[in-house]
Amino acid sequence: MEKETKTAIMQKYARHEGDVGSPEVQIAVLSTKIAELTDHMRSHKKDNSSRFGLMAMVNRRKRLLKYLSKENHERYLSLAAELGIRGQK
Repeated sequence: MEKETKTAIMQKYARHEGDVGSPEVQIAVLSTKIAELTDHMRSHKKDNSSRFGLMAMVNRRKRLLKYLSKENHERYLSLAAELGIRGQK
């Protein structure tokens, strides 16, 4: 991921100026990395080291989504809908 892309994502999802650590920002950055790595895995099926990294990112995003859901369910729902992750019930 390029620095400009990551900076744009951070600015879009930040709660306040200079926010880089909120769950929303972390989830958005991880989602972008996951999408990029998924495309890589489609063409390099036997790249097991990248597969382990991808699974670690997916699990980390899952934990962050669970945390955000507990802390502020409204922000969780809006973020999940905006990123297109976790089907709405």
